[in-house]
Amino acid sequence: MRLENQKSKIKNQKLFAIVGPTAVGKTDIALKLASEFDGEIVSADSRTIYRGMDLATAKPTRAERALVPHHLLDVVEPDQELTLAEYQKRAYAALDDIFARAKIPFLVGGTGLYVRAVVEGYNIPRVPPNLAQRAVLEKIPAPELYARLQTLDPEIAATILPNNTRRMIRALEVIDATGEKMSALQTRHPPPYPIVQIGLSLPRPLLYARVDARIDKMIQDGLVDEVRALVARGYAFDLPSMTGLGYREIGAFVRGEISLDQAMTLLKSNTRKFIRHQANWFRPGDARICWFDLSLSGYDEIRKFVASELD
Repeated sequence: MRLENQKSKIKNQKLFAIVGPTAVGKTDIALKLASEFDGEIVSADSRTIYRGMDLATAKPTRAERALVPHHLLDVVEPDQELTLAEYQKRAYAALDDIFARAKIPFLVGGTGLYVRAVVEGYNIPRVPPNLAQRAVLEKIPAPELYARLQTLDPEIAATILPNNTRRMIRALEVIDATGEKMSALQTRHPPPYPIVQIGLSLPRPLLYARVDARIDKMIQDGLVDEVRALVARGYAFDLPSMTGLGYREIGAFVRGEISLDQAMTLLKSNTRKFIRHQANWFRPGDARICWFDLSLSGYDEIRKFVASELD
């Protein structure tokens, strides 16, 4: 996973992972911590990797990125793919670089699979794409694909949203190519440095209110124009990037299928569903994560915790 001489450099340094559901406030807390502790941020978000997709992904703004260095934002174009294995490789390279410069890395994001791939060191199956098989599977309705995956690999199915056909197809592709469950193939080799996971939470009513306010602001800031600009650049609505939260719902409005109010209502509902799915990855009972309820604890408590871990 990494060179032996790198291990000696980083064995006494720590990686801080800041996790939690969408809209809980990870970006704000991470920016404050990285600014105060001379750190840098490594994104663990499967949507902020796309260039030109800024508003619906709640990507850190240019002003926020100017405060501290950020890594793994704007990595690929909307019609390009970044595999989990490639993400992991790039994340480890970024972390090694940060450690080598004696900075503090903060891994920040709500994509559970990305976070786990880094902190647990997934050994990701290197199975090449099977385009012929994908073409067949893409014709199968998502509920049928999900039911098939639940039968073949219930553990991996539990980590995938039922409408995420791209990940379902990939899991089925790996199972077919290897004859093994994808969950069984994902053995773990954790990286050679201590990892401190900080979980941020809010009571659901407060979190949902933040989601609603965030989506209202996305529209005010020009999300509809962002989607139209992406379409004008030739990016089709059936691309994996364009079926993510925000782009799927506003895309339906742009195509004239629903009203803007309906699109916003649908986006708010789908975001709530996504938050409930994220709970499968980030559980309050997980002893590996030190949780802070932001309705009870503020930044000062988190800052003191980080400072104590660095003593």
